[in-house]
This record gives sequence, C-alpha cells and structure tokens, in this order.
Amino acid sequence: MARPKLAVWKFASCDGCQLSLLDCEDELLAIAGAIDISHFLEATSRVTEGPYDLSLVEGSITTAHDAARIREIRAQSKVLVSIGACATAGGIQALRNHAEVGEWTRAVYAHPDYISTLATSTAISDHVTVDLELHGCPVSKAHLLELVAATLSGRRPQIPNVSQCVECKRHGTPCVLVSKGVPCLGPVTRAGCGNLCPSVGRGCYGCFGPVPGANTAELSARFKALGLSEAEQQALYRGFTCAAPAFETAGFGAAGGGDD
Repeated sequence: MARPKLAVWKFASCDGCQLSLLDCEDELLAIAGAIDISHFLEATSRVTEGPYDLSLVEGSITTAHDAARIREIRAQSKVLVSIGACATAGGIQALRNHAEVGEWTRAVYAHPDYISTLATSTAISDHVTVDLELHGCPVSKAHLLELVAATLSGRRPQIPNVSQCVECKRHGTPCVLVSKGVPCLGPVTRAGCGNLCPSVGRGCYGCFGPVPGANTAELSARFKALGLSEAEQQALYRGFTCAAPAFETAGFGAAGGGDD
C-alpha cells in the first residue's frame, strides 16, 4: 500500500513549530518509515507533488500572496491541520491588528515602498477550512506525535482541551495566583506546555491560547484585586495569542482598539 503523504508548510512564523516536529528525533525516524514526507523544506529539499493526505501548516497569513497560497494548499490537502499560535491565532505579529501598519513599516524599513503586506496577521482558519488546530508557542511535541499516530491509524487525535490549572493540579504544582499573588493566565489558557512556567513559580503567559469558555472578565477582576492597573491587565493578554477572540477582547477591549 502507498504510504500517506505528509506536507509541512510555512507562513509568517519563527519556524519553532516545525522545529518541534524535528525535535521528535527517534520518533520522527519511525514516522518517516510509515509515511512519505512529501514536502517539508525545513527538513529536506526533496519535494513530491500533491495531493497530500495530511498537511501541517505553521504561521499566520500576512500578505495577499500567502492568502492565495493557503487556498492552493487547502485544495491539495485531504486533511489540513494548523499548528502553533501563529497558525491558530495570528501569533505575536497580530499585535499589528491594532496598530497603523504603514507607520510601523516607515519606522523599520529604509524603503517602506518595497513592503507589500496586509494590515492584519490572521489565523489559517480565517481563510480556509481547517480540520484540526494544534495550539501552542511552540506546538507540543506530544500533540504532534499523537496527530500523526492518529492519522496513520485512522482515528481522531486525542488532544486535551482543559485549562492550565488542570495540568498544574496533575503535576502537584501549587497555584501561583492563589499562594503567591502572581498574575497568571492559567485559569483561561489551554493546557499543553507541560506546566513549564507555574512549575518554577511564574505565571502562565497564555502560549496555548484561551480554553473554550475562557472567563477573562473574572480573571481580570482578580488581577485588579491584586492591584494591577487596567493597562497592566491588558498587557497580560497581549502575547503570542493576542488575536484569539477571548484574549483580544480582554487585551484591547470589546471595541478592539487603542492602547492605554
């Protein structure tokens, strides 16, 4: 039987999620024997034409060219999965969505007239149908392996959909928000990082984006009780997943604009 064809694509991103896949190392060798890695320029210059059984897409859409390219990739892919904070929520570069992009390009580039970009950085799902999203900055190695294993066995991936607080409890990590008064986005953030920050006494930065039903209003009220100003509260949500709807509302206001 022909091996399933895997393609990995890059848009506006730092490549960290592709590196998470490469970091699978021994597991990746086993995967390579079970699938045909048809397009993965981070790993090999060998390219096989589609259609592809599984496409993994890293990065956000920031140019008109990329908006057209993702539609072409969708047409070639039986299953398309967006991986990482850039692909699922626009990434840290989505801070531009609440700024004047022309002003930024004039400040950064000697010849801003050479720059052709959209005014926004948006998730893959804003442009095409996505079959599954794997969140995180970077995406979880375990989640990637589960996705590929599930694809090979013809089942739906089992990806946790609980808050970071659940992960802290499972690791026996004391709540930094309750015990130390450290601002933490854990109550409204998806689990998946392996409990990195709370395990060393730091608050969660929200790298995996808001958990479904995230109650950011109540968490912000808690931050206010800790003495944080409104600007300090909003800054907590303006991270890698700032354009995810729940965090965007909390970070920029319901009207979606303006800095304090």
